[in-house]
Amino acid sequence: MGLIIDLKANEKVIVGDAVISAGDSRTKISIQGSAPIIREKDVMTVERADTACKKLYLLVQLMYLEKEPDPYFDDYFALVNEIQEAAPSTTLFFLNISEKILEGNLYKALKEAKKLVDFETALISHEMGLLTPSTTAPVEQRA
Repeated sequence: MGLIIDLKANEKVIVGDAVISAGDSRTKISIQGSAPIIREKDVMTVERADTACKKLYLLVQLMYLEKEPDPYFDDYFALVNEIQEAAPSTTLFFLNISEKILEGNLYKALKEAKKLVDFETALISHEMGLLTPSTTAPVEQRA
């Protein structure tokens, strides 16, 4: 049995290099195989990648969709260094993301990158560093 995805009316999902769109009503699809899959709500576009962490998410997304991270390593590590210099509290996120990339588990790396984007959003909304421990922190940082 494959992965079953329940799409809301007019929702889209990327499967491999194809975009599947639901019609005017809820739709269930079954996907067999190992193609990368991303729901529309989780897709980062170049236009939306307006922060450093969102740009990093976009790079990991490209690695995942193309199933080949190597061409993105230079940009990835340059951005990791830039973000860590500005916000050392992100180090554990990068350890988790990089570990998943090196394991070849790019889907999990993308999920870890999403946690980083959520953390960045919380930092920005709490005026750059006044964040208290919360569910946006990596597990290793939670009290």
